[in-house]
Amino acid sequence: MKKNGSWKKKNLYSVTAAVLFVLLLVLFFPGDREYQRIPYDVVFLGDSVYGLCRDETSIAAKLQEKTGLKCYNGGLGGTVLGRADAERRLGYTKDSISAAGLVRSFVVKDFGVQRTVHIREAATDYFADTLGDLGQIDFDQVKILFIGSGLNDYHAGNPIESVTDPYDPYDEYTYCGAIRSIVKELREAYPDLRIIFITPPYTWYTIPEVTCEEYDLGGGVLEDYVNAEIGICEALDVEVIDIYHDYYPHDNWDDLYLYTNDGLHPNEAGREKIAQTLADYLNQTLDEE
Repeated sequence: MKKNGSWKKKNLYSVTAAVLFVLLLVLFFPGDREYQRIPYDVVFLGDSVYGLCRDETSIAAKLQEKTGLKCYNGGLGGTVLGRADAERRLGYTKDSISAAGLVRSFVVKDFGVQRTVHIREAATDYFADTLGDLGQIDFDQVKILFIGSGLNDYHAGNPIESVTDPYDPYDEYTYCGAIRSIVKELREAYPDLRIIFITPPYTWYTIPEVTCEEYDLGGGVLEDYVNAEIGICEALDVEVIDIYHDYYPHDNWDDLYLYTNDGLHPNEAGREKIAQTLADYLNQTLDEE
């Protein structure tokens, strides 16, 4: 009788522990279940132009409202399109959250490296949740990937094209090399995915008081990066939307306040303008198919 009572008590403990475990999952990990359950049509990768605003006025949210496509905002402020630290190469953990690094994880379906990244920079409190969400999204169901990176490659003075000997067209530590690598890997892993690059927008800098037409940070002015991106996308037959040329008015210095808060980050009018441009582009291209 004692043995039977002991067995029942142990069984009760096991059941109680299992129930508590399930409750903890429900309380503390609701997001994982949410993203496994809801398929996304569109995923955004990009820098703070896309990632800084994460409410209903964000570019991703506005595009969802305009098109009915389920959109996820995977923008991460301060990140680059390619990889940044050529000396440390793959040992530089922040490179894993560049567009090239994230695409590699989408392809191999492993976000283990990103889970080890701890960024202590300002305005990055949303990074952990965003990286967790990106790791949960089923990329086999994603229809469109927007890549709106590039400003921070320009800010870092990252080389536009490889100068290695022998020449490496897929060098992810260069702007064009990263674009080639991203397109190649995605096309091999997800042949039905629409890849759409978005160029960086025109920018103003208050300290020093210059525009992106004058500000060369080591790799050229911003238009050099934009033109290179457009050219490489055309060569690869991949879609690109130009929001640099003839987009933001910039005849006068005060024009920066029309569509940006600070010369770089779009205000609500700027986010509306970009979202509408993307919606119009998708509607036009869908009509042509």
